[in-house]
Amino acid sequence: MIDELYDALYRELTGWCASMTGSRTLAEDLVQEAFLRALINAELLADLDFSRRRAWMYRTVKNLYIDRKRRESFETVMEQMPEEGLDEAQYARIDDDQLLAALAPDERQLFTLRYLEGYNSAELGRLFGLPAGTVRSKLSGARSRLRQMLEADGRANEKPGGGRRTGRPK
Repeated sequence: MIDELYDALYRELTGWCASMTGSRTLAEDLVQEAFLRALINAELLADLDFSRRRAWMYRTVKNLYIDRKRRESFETVMEQMPEEGLDEAQYARIDDDQLLAALAPDERQLFTLRYLEGYNSAELGRLFGLPAGTVRSKLSGARSRLRQMLEADGRANEKPGGGRRTGRPK
């Protein structure tokens, strides 16, 4: 039964898989692996008609390809990770960057310049051609959104950077 399946489907599956993967060699490897799985599951396949066996083979090849891509993606991420772990300040900076990325671009820019670069509302107003009150209003909205995100994340008593908040933000 597996020999008949191989004779009937090998070329068809290899051609389909090559178009999916862009590599004839990878396609041949995946199809061969699928036929190995078919051997292991011969009892299951024996109970199916040809169209269901064919569908099983296509699904198996597709799943093998997806598994391979996931594995490659994971291996690439692991290769890019530093050998030594990040210190707490680096992790806190990553958290801060993720929080700031959730703000609208204009709010993020104002927030960064005000609280990380030290500009005041009047200076920011001149830079952006806005009244100082509008700058303060936008900063208030940004602080409110950040506070909501921190509360939703269970870190409501932390400041960006990992420290504890001692009072109400300005």
